[in-house]
This record gives sequence, C-alpha cells and structure tokens, in this order.
Amino acid sequence: MKRIRLLFLAILCFCLCAGNALAAQTNLTFYFPVSVGGPITKIVEGMTHEFMKENPDIKITPVYSGNYRDTITKALTAQRGGEPPHVAVLLSTDMFTLIDENAIVSYDEIVGKDNMAFTKDYFPGFMRNSQTNGKTWGIPFQRSTIVMYWNKDMFKEAGLDPEKAPATWQELVEMGKKLTKKDESGKVSQWGVAIPSTGYAYWMLQALAITNGVELMNDAGNKVFFDNPKNIEALQFLTDLAYKYEVSPKGTVDWSTTPRDFFERKTAIMWTTTGNLTNVRTNAKFPFGVGMLPANARLGSPTGGGNFYIFKNSSPEERKAAVKFVQWMTTAERAAQWGIDTGYVAVRPDAWKTARMEEYVKGFPYAAVARDQLAHAVPELSTHENQRVTKALDDAIQAAVNGSKKPADALKDAQREADRILRRYQK
Repeated sequence: MKRIRLLFLAILCFCLCAGNALAAQTNLTFYFPVSVGGPITKIVEGMTHEFMKENPDIKITPVYSGNYRDTITKALTAQRGGEPPHVAVLLSTDMFTLIDENAIVSYDEIVGKDNMAFTKDYFPGFMRNSQTNGKTWGIPFQRSTIVMYWNKDMFKEAGLDPEKAPATWQELVEMGKKLTKKDESGKVSQWGVAIPSTGYAYWMLQALAITNGVELMNDAGNKVFFDNPKNIEALQFLTDLAYKYEVSPKGTVDWSTTPRDFFERKTAIMWTTTGNLTNVRTNAKFPFGVGMLPANARLGSPTGGGNFYIFKNSSPEERKAAVKFVQWMTTAERAAQWGIDTGYVAVRPDAWKTARMEEYVKGFPYAAVARDQLAHAVPELSTHENQRVTKALDDAIQAAVNGSKKPADALKDAQREADRILRRYQK
C-alpha cells in the first residue's frame, strides 16, 4: 500500500509539473506573407522550429496569409475582431496605417528606451521607415531594393557586351531595341525590357521617379508629389518603353509572371525585387547578370519589403516573447543565412561580415548589388492610409500603361485623390 501511495504521489507530482510547464508556455501567432518565388514558407518553418527548440517555453504558429496586401487586410480584420496576430511581417510602408489603427505597440514601450541600442544594428536605410516620432515600430527582416536582371546569352546574340548592363535610361532604350525580336509580321517573340505594372506598380514607378531625381512623398507621410513634372516624366518613360520605343509589352506587365517570362526567355531584362535573387539563381538555365537600376538624373531605388510588427492586443508576456523571437530571427548569423537562402538583403552590416556571407559573396558577387544600392536608396512610398493612397497611384499607372489616360492626367487625378485622403493629417 505504501508503494502504491508513493507511486500515486510521484504520478501526481509529474502531472502537476507538466501542467505548470504547459501553462507557462507562451503561444504566439505569427502572420507571414509570401510575395516572391522559391521555398520561402519552408525556410520560415525551419527557422520557427529552431527557435522553439531553443525556447521551449514559447510556441510559434506561423500563418501564411498571402501577399503583403492580403496579410495587412487579414491582420487588420483580425485586429478589429479582437484576435489579431501577436507578431507579423508586414510592409515597412504599413507603419503609419498600423499606428493610425492603434494596432501595434512600439518596441520602446515593450523593452524600455534604455534598452533600444539593438536598433542601431540595422542598416539606417531600412530604419528610416521603421521609426517615426522618436519611436521604433518595426524591425527590418524581409527587406529589399529593386534590381535589374539580364540574360547574358541574349546580350551576346544581340551583339551586346554580356557583362555591361544599361547604366542610363537612354542605354536601356538603345539596348532594349537590339534585344527585342520580331518576326516578319511584327509579332514579338522576345522583349527587351519588362518592368512590372501590377502588384507593386507604385514601387516600380517610385524607382523611376528616384532615378529621375525626385521622390513621391514627404517623411511625415502626410503629403505626396505625384503630379510633380519629374514624376510625370517617369510615368511617361514607362509608357514610352511600350508605345514609343516598342521594347516592352503594351498594357500591363504582371508582377507575378515576370520572373517566369525571364526564365522562359520572353524578356531579356527585368526589374524586380532582390528577394527574387535566389529564385532566379535556381531557375534561370542561362548565365545572368544583376545590377543597379539605370540612372537618368541619379542612381537609386526605393527600399522595400517587410518589418516585424508587434500587435498591441497582447499580454506583457506575449510582447516580451515576441521581441525575443524578432531579435532571434534577425541576429547577424540568421540575417546572413536568410539573405543567402532567399535573396533578400541581410538587414544589418555585421551580417555581411560573417564567414558564411563573405564566402557566399565571394562565390556570387551579385548578392552584394542590393546592399551596395542602399547607399543610393530612399524609403518606399509610405503615408497615412497608405493602402488608399497607393491604390490611387496604382490606378493611375494602370490607366497610363493601358492607354486610357495620358500620364500627366492620370497622375493629376491620383494627386487630387491623395490630397483628399491626406488632408486630415496635415493639420
């Protein structure tokens, strides 16, 4: 009987300890978007499993929620329903919207201002649209710039130097003409240039605007300059590539299919995110090059991609666990490996000094193009009510590339709509 009693006590003690351990576990829901090709979800799952192995008191449940726009919609819908994610990767440009919705909490509030030194570990170019009003709201993770890819075999066939990409708008047109192939009937079998005008059309126009020497918005996120003459020139150039120079498809160029068109040799040059770098390296069955965007007035690109945000509707324990997860995901070694695995820019300078990254860049120098372009980059278009403002610009771009409006008229319409939306934030 005594043995039975001791056995019962031992089992009871085990159950109580197990129950306490289970009760002590912090559960976090993690929203994560996928906007480029490649096995991104498997990489993220591997990272979250590794984190949980090292931190058994924290459980992470990744939720793959579509592209960035799908993810912000789902996150805010869940927020209004009282069950938002605890942590999410959303566009850096969503910062003002998330603040206006009272959806997120600043890192300063969670860890205290005296413990914010870690934010200096990241590239300043990425922190510019991660901070506002003296607070840090996002931590860079899945960050990028726009880069240019070209098919070296097609350059050779066209009598061009395969190691020399177009460095200016004029060269883009001149090379594009040599790279575009038509049959006797005028049907195009190979385009010279493909710049997407769906999905993230505003981002591509911003790249043209920057290289034309202007920006689309102010730092406060309450004013835009869509109808600036230089921005109109940028949109005119985009449409001229198709209608005047005939080196790019008329109408819209789809974001999601542009890499496939590149792989299938339907276009010799494409502009897309550096986040597609590993996808291109894996799937391009030909030698390719990667370079900075061609300049008109200057070199440049908007930064892009996602930050880690922590949602306000969470307990102090959940917030602390979320910060721990974010810091773990963005250490120098993991940022380096993430950049190698995906093509996104490793978000901190010391990641580029790790042995694995130095070895990777030594064997694949194109990996450093986006990093070097950061010296010329500006923050991606970000305003209050950003989704509505960018939609106005996207609609204008669509109208221009489809030929239903002249670029000047389209951007003046977008400016009026953006001014109407942003008026309440200019007081």
